[in-house]
Amino acid sequence: MFGKLKQFALKKVVQSQMKNVPADQQAMILTMLEKDPALFEKIAKEMQAELKANGNNQMAAAMKVLPKYQTQIMGAMTPEMKEKLIAMQMGSQGKFNPNGSIRS
Repeated sequence: MFGKLKQFALKKVVQSQMKNVPADQQAMILTMLEKDPALFEKIAKEMQAELKANGNNQMAAAMKVLPKYQTQIMGAMTPEMKEKLIAMQMGSQGKFNPNGSIRS
């Protein structure tokens, strides 16, 4: 019983922290969180420890902690999520040619 309650509370906390994140990305993150909650709890604890120990900001803590768990995070993604991630990354780098001219 408490497992479902804990999962619901965690989902609400995560949603409140992602107010400015697009809905499709929120859904992707929540799906991964539901698939492997222990992994994301471990990541959150390590990031909190990093914030307390070094006084880093959230971005610096994330940049230090998340690369350690990249393979596990990718494992929690569905094939559709992986395709979407690749498309998002390609969108940010696909507007210019190697010589600097703009692609049409």
